[in-house]
Amino acid sequence: MKPATKYALALVTAPDLKTARALANAALKARLIACANLAPKIESHYRWQGKIERGTEVLLILKTTSACLAKLERLIVARHPYDTPEFIVLTLNSGNKRYLDWLDCSLATEKSFRQTAASTHKAYVNRT
Repeated sequence: MKPATKYALALVTAPDLKTARALANAALKARLIACANLAPKIESHYRWQGKIERGTEVLLILKTTSACLAKLERLIVARHPYDTPEFIVLTLNSGNKRYLDWLDCSLATEKSFRQTAASTHKAYVNRT
């Protein structure tokens, strides 16, 4: 396990799968997330404008770093159809080193991606 305090999960709900896919795709293209899990057909219960409501939504679990969170929040809020979209962040304590290294590579720019990939490959080769 590797300490993972620089990594985070952002939870976002969307009204439907089309919207969830569009949000995930935009965040991936902007390199603000490494991965998005979409859990369709969750049942949400909440209070809105003084009334208790219930609805079916899609939950997005967005895997990112703390450094990307502000830009990710701006992207989600700007593209989301809700007046008050959910954007809740959970920080991580630890995780699998290879997975977290992959997450770093997935969020890197092309130049830093090549550098990170080369050092990760070198470390792997030296281990074997």
